[in-house]
Amino acid sequence: MDTEIELKFLLSDNEVPLIPGLIMQFAKTVKNKPAKNLKNAYFDTPNRELRALDIGLRTRCCDGDCEQTIKLAGQVVGGLHQRPEYNLPLDSTRPNLNAFKPNIWPHGMQVTAINDNLYPIFSTNFIRRTWLIETEQGSTIEVVLDKGEIVAQGQVESISELEIELVEGDRNDLFLLADHLVAMGGLRMGLYSKAARGYRLADDKPLTANKYIGVVKLNRHATQEKALVQCVNYGIEFVQKHEQCYFNKPSLKTLKRVIDGVNLIKHAFKLFTPIVEGRSTERLLGEIDWLMSELDWVENAIHLKTYTSKRHAYYKKINNADALAALIAELKAEQPSVNDIEDLFNSPRYNKLLLSLTLWLVDKGWRQEWSQNAVTAAELPIKEVANTAFEKDWHGLQSALPEGKSLSTEDYLSLRSRLDRALLSGNCLGSLYDKEIRQAFRTPWIDIAYGIYELETLAYLKLLCERQDSSELEEIKAWLVKKADFLVQAMEQSRKVSLNSMPYWR
Repeated sequence: MDTEIELKFLLSDNEVPLIPGLIMQFAKTVKNKPAKNLKNAYFDTPNRELRALDIGLRTRCCDGDCEQTIKLAGQVVGGLHQRPEYNLPLDSTRPNLNAFKPNIWPHGMQVTAINDNLYPIFSTNFIRRTWLIETEQGSTIEVVLDKGEIVAQGQVESISELEIELVEGDRNDLFLLADHLVAMGGLRMGLYSKAARGYRLADDKPLTANKYIGVVKLNRHATQEKALVQCVNYGIEFVQKHEQCYFNKPSLKTLKRVIDGVNLIKHAFKLFTPIVEGRSTERLLGEIDWLMSELDWVENAIHLKTYTSKRHAYYKKINNADALAALIAELKAEQPSVNDIEDLFNSPRYNKLLLSLTLWLVDKGWRQEWSQNAVTAAELPIKEVANTAFEKDWHGLQSALPEGKSLSTEDYLSLRSRLDRALLSGNCLGSLYDKEIRQAFRTPWIDIAYGIYELETLAYLKLLCERQDSSELEEIKAWLVKKADFLVQAMEQSRKVSLNSMPYWR
């Protein structure tokens, strides 16, 4: 058995010719292996039983020699892929699961029944160039460049990937090489394997953006330290997924999901303050703040799009105000283009941030300057930590939303940061509690959060009107105020329900 420890990158045709030179600059010695034309077929049952177990089964043929490969469920930490792999020679084009040692399979897996129902799902065919390098520190790393295509159900998707795998030595050397490669620009970290992409193509299930940030799946018996790793890793994968969704189908809402993932990572650093020393995340937080500044225009852009969409109820009102419509058109023209955002996601600084977050996770960077209190806190049961965090958030919301006071538009607008933090705590730790009770408690608060977002849209449009010296906008301004007042009335009802609900963590 081998365990892959690799980082994967996606690159365009423009970067491919630069790879050999970059490798030569980094390595102490380089061994260039002959290029190979690899023909691969991936197998599963009609019910996708292997996929359900996170098992990949592949046959590969090159120059008349064939092998079958099993990749078992592993883990992805940030951008680092680690999976157990088993390879056997193959005399035919059909794989045979019974040829592998029986002790590799998950408990209860019906190996023979699955084997009898295998058929080819999709194929991947590509030219592979391989370099085996030795680093100055003595580590051995395999660098693989694949160019080709995935074929399934008559559909084709291109492959242009660079993988670097640690063969022997220090894992940090793998990250040093990755840092050297992404400094070129044009490379971005890849989250999805060829198998994952092939299954989506074969089953006609394209990658789609999430509607919500979702809830991190935690083991209720986990320690605080394990929960930290799971939360930050969830955030990184959420960012990477929606980065890819943006390349597939650019949209402002998809960029908002990227922002949501970054916010969850940042919140996790604060949520687990007892074990995350400030100095261990100081540089990471600085780079996160840079990324957020690059995307700080997105919410205003969504506000503009929301109220200028022909499908929106307010479209006619705003479009009939010539001065406001002209200003909105001007602001839209100033927004970054799709190419600008793709350049951001391909930039060295963005990808070095993802690499740094990944390295921080795998090297447990928070342990660098631990105090005894941090060591003790790390072993605390996460359920105990969650109860304390939720109580703190709850008391904060109650003080900001006193039951006997009627709140104004300004009161709700000032509440957003506090409410966002409380909801993010639930995204990080909420899976420890009953799902139905949790959702019943959170739903009114989520409604209020959406209401605040809508109020911000109205406030933004009102601000745009105030910047224009036009009498025709006075009517629009009055209309926006009326809409905000009506929305606040609805939010007040949600607040009453929220304050009377029993907290799900008690």
